[in-house]
Amino acid sequence: MRVHAFHHLYQRRLAQSTKPFNARGCKVKRCQYCQVSEQYCICEHQPKIKSDVAVMLLLSENEVFKPSNTGRLILDTVEEGYAYQWSRTEPDAEMLALLANEAYQPIIIFPDEYVEERSRLIEINPREYCGEKKPLLIFLDGSWREARRIFRKSPYLNSLPVLSIQPESLSQYLMRRSDNEQHLATAEVATIVLKQLGEVHASKVLAEWFDAFRESYLLSKTRMKTDERRLALKHYMQERENEKPV
Repeated sequence: MRVHAFHHLYQRRLAQSTKPFNARGCKVKRCQYCQVSEQYCICEHQPKIKSDVAVMLLLSENEVFKPSNTGRLILDTVEEGYAYQWSRTEPDAEMLALLANEAYQPIIIFPDEYVEERSRLIEINPREYCGEKKPLLIFLDGSWREARRIFRKSPYLNSLPVLSIQPESLSQYLMRRSDNEQHLATAEVATIVLKQLGEVHASKVLAEWFDAFRESYLLSKTRMKTDERRLALKHYMQERENEKPV
């Protein structure tokens, strides 16, 4: 499997922690990478595809420690990915340099209802908007209250364009519920955005990888009635097998 930026951030935060973060299901012995119960680990099936976008996760304080986080699934899928701990007053210097890099067009993915300056909204095809630059998709990863705070309280994000998506269906995510059912999991949002950018294959793979993760995660929850046949994972594996050249 490919160890990526989310995993590195997790390890750094773990080394810095003075006390354990006890999320729900903390008694489950989990794989440190996919955060699924070790007996259902899916790391060996991590996607390996090519795409012409980059992704940045900007994570709230404890989001990196939550086993139910789905932002990591995006970096499993998109090879060029970055993950940074959010700070209002001490933003990561590497992150600021990336945002200023002329080779990239940073785009914040966020609902338009929270964007006061409407001129920031991208209202044309996002791929056309980027021109020759590589899209750098920025996901504010945390609860919706945390994500709104990051959006409002980050001066270094204030001038960046915003791409808003309109969910076509309710969230399929059963592990963490938002008060607003139209609010999707981070990985679900990414599947829609990737498709808008013409990354149809990456969008499809991420959607199937999300389903496989959700299925495997729920198997470790004793109160959830789930299908032990792991049909989502089998479907994901069959699709990847079908993609191999004959």
